[in-house]
Amino acid sequence: MNEQHFDVLIIGAGVSGIGMACHLSRECPGKSFAILERRQSLGGTWDLFRYPGIRSDSDMFTFGYNFRPWVGGKVLADGASIKQYVQETAQEHDVERHIRYGLAVKAADWSSVDKCWRVTAETEATGETGTYTANFLIGCTGYYNYDHGYKPDFPGEDEFKGQMVHPQYWPEDLDYAGKKIVVIGSGATAITLVPTLAEQAGHVTMLQRSPTYLMPLPSTDKLALGLQKILPDSLAYKLTRARNVAISRFLYLRSRKSPRLMRRMFLGIIKRQLNGEADMRHFTPDYDPWDQRLCVVKDGDLFTALKTGKASIATDHIDRFTETGIRLKSGEELEADIIVPATGLEIQMLGGIKPTVDGQAVVMKDKVIYKNVMVEGMPNAGLIFGYTNISWTLKVDIAAEYLCRLMNLMDKRGYRVVMARDTENSRGEDTILGSLNAGYVKRAADKLPRQGTHGPWKASQNYLEDVKILRFEPIEDGVLEFDGKRTHASVGESGGFLKPLRSALFGS
Repeated sequence: MNEQHFDVLIIGAGVSGIGMACHLSRECPGKSFAILERRQSLGGTWDLFRYPGIRSDSDMFTFGYNFRPWVGGKVLADGASIKQYVQETAQEHDVERHIRYGLAVKAADWSSVDKCWRVTAETEATGETGTYTANFLIGCTGYYNYDHGYKPDFPGEDEFKGQMVHPQYWPEDLDYAGKKIVVIGSGATAITLVPTLAEQAGHVTMLQRSPTYLMPLPSTDKLALGLQKILPDSLAYKLTRARNVAISRFLYLRSRKSPRLMRRMFLGIIKRQLNGEADMRHFTPDYDPWDQRLCVVKDGDLFTALKTGKASIATDHIDRFTETGIRLKSGEELEADIIVPATGLEIQMLGGIKPTVDGQAVVMKDKVIYKNVMVEGMPNAGLIFGYTNISWTLKVDIAAEYLCRLMNLMDKRGYRVVMARDTENSRGEDTILGSLNAGYVKRAADKLPRQGTHGPWKASQNYLEDVKILRFEPIEDGVLEFDGKRTHASVGESGGFLKPLRSALFGS
């Protein structure tokens, strides 16, 4: 394979990679680019996960791209529908032809002499390797390992005579009709799996160490459907999107400022859903709302499964696996034909790629993130990383817009190299994933770049603030170095407060 050169290389053809490519084709039409994708299909998460009931955990009016309306009233879409939406978006913006499938990126090294990245990729089907060079490298790989999910080593696991099925590798032909199933976990995957499996299984038990905050959400948005009947799709989409952004932001902020009040509210909603037919200790977390992600329950389906007796919850710790199921610390035994460890993700950055700069390894845990889109010390490199407290794609859109603005400014000024350099020792303790206290974040503390303590180094989980920063503030801010020098543009008219607010709620 001959070396190929592009202006921009995008790593990953999931929601982030396709979004970045679409923005690039729209806002930097003269640039050549390629997307390197390890899998044989686009979609990322939505191509990988095939377990029963797989769906979005965010509403589709904010999870959809800001430039392509999500049409219909479906709020929480199934995985196949989301993949189709991403694929149709790629086709409409003519970016699918830029994808190189089946290529696993093995190395990425920046050369200060050549002022470009050299990327080594392997064609997994043949083992053949080739190199690509690019002026700019953008990581769109998400934050977890596609090769395997996280699963603890359970005592006595080898003694279990039934089937063990991890959600990340769900067999298409798995027959679970009439079977006894134990789903270990209480996160979004378990909340989705349990009611779906209960439709055909004999019985499903959700085994959790501790409860999660839950919020029922209707699967159809009647107001959105009404707006679509009387307004153009783009306007109806913007109005629905604005409403949902505002609601999500309000719930998050109120949870952080008034945790006791919001705790009472969330638990009160669940109590009404259960109508006294389940023990509330299974739904009462020992942490404040949004210390971990809030889990959405589609149409209250989990509560329905519990009330009908098709499913149950056990809150306990595992003592050991047995031949026929799981023995708990309390002494209770859960019989199982199938055990599903929905125990979380294994986090990695850049799809496991370990980038180097002039041959020196970039150690992510020692780096600070700049505006949540660049890693200090990595020249001509961007990182698309979505939100943890609202829809991932809200951040994808504005981060991609920022990187396009950055590249256009470099072309206009004749700059060849841009790099964020922390000269003020801004490194803080929080990772790029913010202050989430989830187990998968704690396990990955040595793999993630850090937030700073102030300024552009402090990663925001505030969409309105990020719109102001990434869409309106000058690129030349006195922090970024262009060709080794810091520049500071004069601040022009920003439209005051209303323009960024209007832009955040209704789009660019």
